[in-house]
This record gives sequence, C-alpha cells and structure tokens, in this order.
Amino acid sequence: MSISISRRSFLASCGLGLAAGLAGCSTQGGGSAGGTAGSATEAGYTLVEPGKLTMISNFYFPPFVSMNADTGDYEGFDVDLYKAVCEKLGLEPNILPTVQFDTIVPTIKQGGKADVSLGAVTITDKRLQEIDFSDPYLDSNQAIVVKQGSAATTADALNASGTQIAVQSGTTGEAWSRENLPNATIVPLDDIIQCLTGVQTGLYAASVCDLPVASYEISSAYADLVIPDGGQIPTGEQYGIVVSKDNPKLTQAINDALVELQSDGTQDQIEQKWFGSTI
Repeated sequence: MSISISRRSFLASCGLGLAAGLAGCSTQGGGSAGGTAGSATEAGYTLVEPGKLTMISNFYFPPFVSMNADTGDYEGFDVDLYKAVCEKLGLEPNILPTVQFDTIVPTIKQGGKADVSLGAVTITDKRLQEIDFSDPYLDSNQAIVVKQGSAATTADALNASGTQIAVQSGTTGEAWSRENLPNATIVPLDDIIQCLTGVQTGLYAASVCDLPVASYEISSAYADLVIPDGGQIPTGEQYGIVVSKDNPKLTQAINDALVELQSDGTQDQIEQKWFGSTI
C-alpha cells in the first residue's frame, strides 16, 4: 500500500509557513553547518563521512538513476535532486557503486555505509517499518509493458498459468504483480533493463514497472514495446528519500531542503530537464 499525498498539495499547504523560516531551517544543515564532522554534530544529525552526504542506489532505473556509458558518471533526475539537496545542506555529494534495489532498505537501516538513498523509491507502509522517508517529492503509478502486437495486453489476459511477468526484485511493481496476477509466473530480476529486454526478445509476456520509467525507456530505447490501452495502473505512489530512523534530524534537514528547492524553482528545472515538463 502506498502513501498518496500529492507532492504539490503538500508543499502548498506548508510552503508558506516554511518559507518564512527557511533561513532558520537551513542553518540546521545548510551553509557551514554540514561542512565538518563537528558542525554536523551541531546540526543534530550524523554522517557516514564528515562533510559528505553518502548515497546508495540501483543505477539501472533511468531516467531517475543511471550511469552514463561514455563518461561513467552517475546521472538522472534523482541524481540531480540529490546534488541539489547536498548544495542546500552544504555537504559534498558522495555516491557509492550501484547495489541491488532490494538491499537498499536493509543497508540504510543497518547504518554505517550510506546516509540516504534516492532512486524512485516508493513510500510504503512496509518500508516505513524499517526506515524513514523524507516528505514525498514526486508522484508515480505503475504500468504494464508488452511488445507491440502482443495478444495479451490486459491484467486479466496476462493473469494466466504459464504467463511469465518480469519485474524488478523488491519493487512495488513486483508487489502489485504478485497481488493482482496470482495465476501468472512472476519473475523477479535485478533491474528494469533486464525486464524490458526480456519482453523485447519474447522471453517474458510483459513487465510491470514504474510508469515514468516505462515511458522514458519506450521513447528512448525500446520502440517496439508499448504501454497498451488500459496499461497504466493508478497505484497513487510517491517517491521519497530513504533515511535511517536513527537520524531524524537529517530527515528534517532534507525536508527543509526539498521545500526550498520547490520554492526557488530548482526542482521544476530538474523535472523539465529529465521529463520535458513539470510533473
């Protein structure tokens, strides 16, 4: 089950009050407050490395997180948002090598390796039992993706014995598929690229994944795949930044930064860059 508070409604309801106190809020993690280990302690939150906000993610989820094949640099909407948060907090970005998606929550919960995770991570009640999330910063839904010309394109048609549905392991796409396609065979894979390539080659009948990712990949790399009529699944999901429950003041500092990024137009600029419009 996903938490479904509209990002823009949330910001609208609290933005005026927070905007008035942004200068005070930003001293919690902004300017020189996050510059050294000592100042981080004064700010009230802890960091894996002094002066740095260390991030982990699964970098096979474009356009949110991916690796540039030419430069080897990490890029995407969430990477840019993360760097913008770092700037607001006065911290240096520190991105660790890619990890499997289903290891992210346990890693943040355990602590000692990374401070945060971004990468289209949906806020769910189950995950909130283990870790904290920032306030939601983007809305999303799920989508069914099939190959053009496929006979089975609806959930009812795909919910059949012997039908294989590819999903990224540990995602809400997997959870939705297991709940709504009980007769099909759900195949969890390491990343969404494997899922979509498997559908493209005919290995799988369909994939269920985040709608923004499906739309991006179809437009940029998988022209022979489609989201069929009725293939958009209105799950009402929202993405948040993953933070340890043991670091509540870091969560608060990130929330303050997100409000400021929305109020000063930075997030809109990042959305325009990666999606062609604000979401």
